[in-house]
Amino acid sequence: MSQSTGTHVPQLSVIDSLNNAPISFFHLRAAFTAGMGFFTDAYDLFIIGSALVFIKPEWHLSDTQIAFLGSISLVAAFLGAFIFGRLADVVGRKRIYGLEALLMAIGALACAFAPSFAWLLVFRVILGIGIGGDYPMSAVLMSEYANAKKRGALTSLVFGMQGLGLAFGPVVALTLEASGLPPDSLWRIMFAVGALPPMAVLYLRRTMPESPRYKALVRGDVDDAARDMAIYSTGQLQAEVERKTKPSRISLGQMLSDPKYLLLILGTGGAWFLNDYAFYGNAISTPEIIKMLAPSSSVMTGSAWALIIFSIFAIPGYLASIFFMDAIGHRRLQWIGFAVMAVAFGAMGLVPGITHEVAPFLFLYGISFFFIEFGPNCTTFVMPAEVFPTSIRTTGHGMAAGIGKFGAFVGTFVFPFISAEGGIKGAMLFSAGVAVLGVILTKLTLPEPSGKTLEALGGEDGASPHAVAGSASHSGHLVENSLQS
Repeated sequence: MSQSTGTHVPQLSVIDSLNNAPISFFHLRAAFTAGMGFFTDAYDLFIIGSALVFIKPEWHLSDTQIAFLGSISLVAAFLGAFIFGRLADVVGRKRIYGLEALLMAIGALACAFAPSFAWLLVFRVILGIGIGGDYPMSAVLMSEYANAKKRGALTSLVFGMQGLGLAFGPVVALTLEASGLPPDSLWRIMFAVGALPPMAVLYLRRTMPESPRYKALVRGDVDDAARDMAIYSTGQLQAEVERKTKPSRISLGQMLSDPKYLLLILGTGGAWFLNDYAFYGNAISTPEIIKMLAPSSSVMTGSAWALIIFSIFAIPGYLASIFFMDAIGHRRLQWIGFAVMAVAFGAMGLVPGITHEVAPFLFLYGISFFFIEFGPNCTTFVMPAEVFPTSIRTTGHGMAAGIGKFGAFVGTFVFPFISAEGGIKGAMLFSAGVAVLGVILTKLTLPEPSGKTLEALGGEDGASPHAVAGSASHSGHLVENSLQS
């Protein structure tokens, strides 16, 4: 790398350019390409709650069959996250990216034409594998394109598309329920709609270049990484073309035998498990919770309340995460969110008579949703894409996401049984206990990644002498120089 002499400012390296670049169009394009997958993830995972209202009487399903249909995609997502996460570290992000979107589209369409309960289970597995694979792929690609200062906001922007998917599901359900179509057509159309978003971004995903960080730090192709970065950013990011460097790889065996990485897996995956238990267990069961609160309410009333809760509480929570996560701190926001969730769930379980008062209960229920999103639901997605080194970043994220989806499966599967035994109060108190564990685990196991570069967090900062954005006295001049083309 050339050295500064007098007033001359050297052009930044590939890593420095990424870490110091202001947010621009190429960041937003990457966020949209990745985010549409999460729009689909949320829609496909949560629409099953509305669809089951019509599938259950048509196919005369038992409670156990309903539990399996509602949760089988989450078990498959557990596998998909592990498989795609490891493959992306071994063969590269670009070779894999887009395949998970194709699986989501195929799975959603197949569900729409399922002839029986058994076939619907199979197709929900295919869909779930694609959904699971989307987590490490999209999160890591976005974090590796992001700058150091706003990495949390950019990665949260991808995940925030889940909020729109959450709200879109009840909109589709309400529209179809009001259409007068036969029940057999309603749930099939609900599933088919989930194939459209991944098909829309499939081309964009397949044409994205390899991650410049992966190319530079894992493959050692720094010059290729610089060219890819300049082309994808349409010249907004220019980097010094450097010679090849020695690739740095950590094997799976090394990762799983290192206490440092095992603690990170425990912290990121464990917190994600606890969050997803509470989030999915409650969110997918929202129509049933409404029915328990107001037994005389109609199906449309349940869907309408779900839409209101997601729109008024969940979506603002996602937006708050995007705008404030980096300022508050990623780790700090996670434990604060868990803490408020515990208070809200505890109040729903302990306040006398609240389960017979729809408005107060749903207000607290909404508060819990706001702090799930403005808290661990976003941060558990962001932090695994930050704390692992480049060569095991998608592996680490895939493990965390897979453990998280297993928590979602547990929550979705057992929530109906807990609520059947202990009522809404019992289910809420159990969720409160889960949230308390989330506070403890976050504080004991995870570092604060906010404001630090990926290279510093992963112990790779030796590759980039100007790694920390703003640490050098003339970092602003470096950024300005790097953007001249």
